[in-house]
Amino acid sequence: MDLQQIGLQHPRIRQLRHVLKNNGTNRHRLVVAEGLWAHDVLLSTGVPIEVFLWCPEAAPVAETHSRAGQLAQRATHAYRISPKVLSCIAERDRPDGLVSLVALPAWDPAAVRLGRRALVLVADGIEIPGNLGTLLRTVDACGGDGLVLTNRRTRLSHPLVFRGSRGMVLRVPVLDLGTPEAASAWLRERGFAVYLATPASESVPYHDVRFAERTALVVGNERHGISDAWFAQGFPSVTVPMFGAADSLNVAVSASILLYAARS
Repeated sequence: MDLQQIGLQHPRIRQLRHVLKNNGTNRHRLVVAEGLWAHDVLLSTGVPIEVFLWCPEAAPVAETHSRAGQLAQRATHAYRISPKVLSCIAERDRPDGLVSLVALPAWDPAAVRLGRRALVLVADGIEIPGNLGTLLRTVDACGGDGLVLTNRRTRLSHPLVFRGSRGMVLRVPVLDLGTPEAASAWLRERGFAVYLATPASESVPYHDVRFAERTALVVGNERHGISDAWFAQGFPSVTVPMFGAADSLNVAVSASILLYAARS
């Protein structure tokens, strides 16, 4: 490929580093993809690639060179970079010579397609980006239909969300509905049975619940759990029984158990 070579002071490199720092505005909701696995996700989802950066010296296998050609054709802007520049912008130890800047998909709540048997996870007030990424990865793994956000406290464009989700933030429909009241209305209009995941003693153990064909599971903040506004909606509570000394599980672990139980 005959690509223009650029250095650290090029505007596109500065833009990418700004996104990686996650400490300023990111109104276009851009994320950085690094490595062969991440770029395979980009190609499979068909998301537009804003900037593609290629360092052939760091490409380990012929397959990477083939992918680079496909990515350069898809990208709005494609450039070559040196190993030195790559080492300054890559967060992974071995990014395979591939780095891209892409925008997250925009999902319309009114247009998300739901089958007769639909499964949705609601993440209320999740703070840790890695947890949010793991929740997205789990929704995809169990064939879920989407993730609803309420009381959002972390950016979807945070680098740890992309890595924690293994790129599934580009594939799983994510609806930021703002408040529990708005999310409850959206779920009720679509015939979902909603369950609040909480370790409270009055909650029903998940293995005693007969989940509905359309089920939504709500998980809460890592420290404080589900917000009071969700409990005010009158939905039943469900729990994962604890048989040891710990009083709760990590939110992503709990969500995984409940999602697979609802899917089975």
